Parts: sequence; C-alpha cells; structure tokens
Amino acid sequence: MNIIVFGAAGWLGRAILMNLAGDLTVRAFDYGPEAWDTWRDIEGEWTDGEVMHGDISDFKVVEHALEGMDAIVHAAVYGGEYDAANNDPFLVNLKGLWNVLEAARQRGISRIVHIGSCQTVHPEGIFFTSDVRRPDASLYAVTKRLQEEMCRQFQDGHGQSIIVLRPDYIVDSRLGIGKSREPLKNIRNGCVCRHDLAEACRLALTNTAIDFDIFHIVGTPVAAATCNVNRSKEVLGLKYKADLEQYS
Repeated sequence: MNIIVFGAAGWLGRAILMNLAGDLTVRAFDYGPEAWDTWRDIEGEWTDGEVMHGDISDFKVVEHALEGMDAIVHAAVYGGEYDAANNDPFLVNLKGLWNVLEAARQRGISRIVHIGSCQTVHPEGIFFTSDVRRPDASLYAVTKRLQEEMCRQFQDGHGQSIIVLRPDYIVDSRLGIGKSREPLKNIRNGCVCRHDLAEACRLALTNTAIDFDIFHIVGTPVAAATCNVNRSKEVLGLKYKADLEQYS
C-alpha cells in the first residue's frame, strides 16, 4: 500500500512516519524543508521514503502529491496564531482538507484517515460519543469541527471510506515530554502518546469494514469514564501501550 502523510514533519507526523515505515511505502508531505527543523534534534532525518513539499491550500499541488497513492493520512494543521485577522487557519485547515478529499476523489483514492480533535471531559458532564460536539467556539475548535463535517459530507456524497481520529493533548511517554517540550508531570485526563495515536492511524488505514466513523483516541485510563475511548479498542483493536500513569 502506498500512503501519503500530510503534516508529516510535525509532532504527530514524525511518529506516524516511524510507525508506517518498513511495511508500507510512505510519501511525506509538508509545507517546506524548514518544517523538518523543529524535531530534527530529537528525530533526526527521515530517510525511509519520498519527501514532497508544497502548499496544501493549492489544489494542483495536492492533486500532484496524490499521484500513485492508495491511502491518505491527513495530519496537517495550521500551527500559527488563530485570530480574526488571519486567514491562514481557514486556508490550511479547511481549504487544505477539501483539496485532499477532492483530489482523492478525482484520483479514486477511497481510504482516508483524518486527525481531528476532542475534549476528554465535557464541561457539562455529558459523556463524549462521536455524536457529541465539543462545546468550544474558538477558531481552532471551529475549524476542527468543520473538518469532521467535511469528511462526513464527502463520505455521504462520494462513498469514500474516512475514519476520523479524535485525540486530546498529544504527548510522548517515551521521551517524557509534551508537544511544547514541557516535561510530563501531574498530567491531566486527556493525554495520548503520539505513538499510540500513530498505531491508531495504521489500524484505521488497514480496516476495510468501516465506511465512516469517529474514534476518541485518549491514553489516560480514566478517560473511559468520560468519553467513548473503548470503541477504539473494540472496533479498531487499538492497544494503548504508553505508560502515562507514571507521570500522574
């Protein structure tokens, strides 16, 4: 299987590349060579597949990047400031995802995994299922919610097989740090190790029985009481291997 990973140079993207390397043919896509600088000191150079650079908000760039691919992991997300004066969150998060889904449709690529976002504990105490909305109207949260709806619409309209994974805060239990490089200590309910999330991507890519579904991917054991994280175990077969309790 030939797989392209959008957002490949990021905190999660590098873990996905590590997970998929060897068994699958992987193409890594990100906005430019400088995207790889952030984690090079920890991850080193990635040399296990083809690297492509370009603007995800440019349809022709995305369409070209999908040539020869069988499946997609969409982990790209805008990493700058989310404010009313900045159009980039819309261009990257929404136009970028639309480009990926539409280019995939045109090329006949039907297997797509999208990285969404979630809260683990609802402020009103409601149990989080895939149908419960995140009560957050921040620009970031709005774009992530609209991404889910876009995935659902493409599945409804074109029959593509799309799985949305909803992580909360992504950390690395092996390194003992979060995505801002802060040491892990007294971690809250809602963390997930990026390597467990990367394994969820692999399992979602190889699952041929699902047309559309949304899964909470949260590694803290107490999360099962507040969100439907058990479905990732029961349906995807995900085994959470990270020991996050050592940082509680």
